[in-house]
Amino acid sequence: MSKKVVIVGTGNVGTAAAFALMNVDVISELGLIDINYQKALGEALDLSDGISFLRPMKISAGDYSLCQEADLIIISAGANQKVGETRLDLAEKNSLIFNDIIENILEYNPNPLLLVTTNPVDVLTYHTIRYFELPFHRVIGSGTVLDTSRLRHLLSQNCMVDPRNIHGYVIGEHGDGSVIVWSASQIAGINLSRFCEMCEKDCSSTGYLHSEITSAAYRIIEKKGVTSYSIALAIKRITETILRNENSILTVSTLVDNYFGINDVCLSLPCIINENGILRVLPLPLEEQEEERLKSTADNLKEVQQTLIKTTV
Repeated sequence: MSKKVVIVGTGNVGTAAAFALMNVDVISELGLIDINYQKALGEALDLSDGISFLRPMKISAGDYSLCQEADLIIISAGANQKVGETRLDLAEKNSLIFNDIIENILEYNPNPLLLVTTNPVDVLTYHTIRYFELPFHRVIGSGTVLDTSRLRHLLSQNCMVDPRNIHGYVIGEHGDGSVIVWSASQIAGINLSRFCEMCEKDCSSTGYLHSEITSAAYRIIEKKGVTSYSIALAIKRITETILRNENSILTVSTLVDNYFGINDVCLSLPCIINENGILRVLPLPLEEQEEERLKSTADNLKEVQQTLIKTTV
């Protein structure tokens, strides 16, 4: 089983993702596209020099013709988030960049499976689906996969438990409107609130972890200018799920249809994912406060969506 993946955008995130994807054993061909062809070519040459340490893989740079017969196309191109900017501040300029990218992709691949990773990822996922009338299950946003990883990492540090034994989700927006589903969080099958009683630490009542998760990217950007490695690993995980047809559950961004009465907006929710894209959105049981916060997040994202519709039509 050999698969072809194309990455559009070889900035910090795209390049880190390419490096991570070199370790996905089902990928036989990796294509890199960038508005700066020489940058993409340089990255392809650099990555190719290390192939002898891994399994055979063709890594090349080129134009959008690379998208022909690609099993997955990852879009990481766009303006970077600057210090003091929110992800939603990037919406208008990155939606315009996306219009050119998607048009070029569709010229060579009329039925692509797309993974959107550019911020604001939930808004741009919606824009891609609606503006180009693409099937929603084949346009996936990286969503809160990274936020969920941050939650599990922080809980593992706080509770001194391997993060692989922690099950919990961050849903909603990849950004300030994220929602931690405390009510469904578990450690080794034990509800988090019950586990916290056992270890005498109440993680869910302070709001500390939510603040740490939503501010993580801002802290990193302030110190090094960009986030790259952790999102690259999130991209790798989503890619593996798709290419290996795993039917794994990840909190990716998808178009919502009557989710707690929420419609016509892309939110990050637990989804079953396989080689065809999103198979199913799972109906998480939410407590009243969690449901209210999710609806508030949806309303905020809809306002940004409407602004984009007015500026791109």
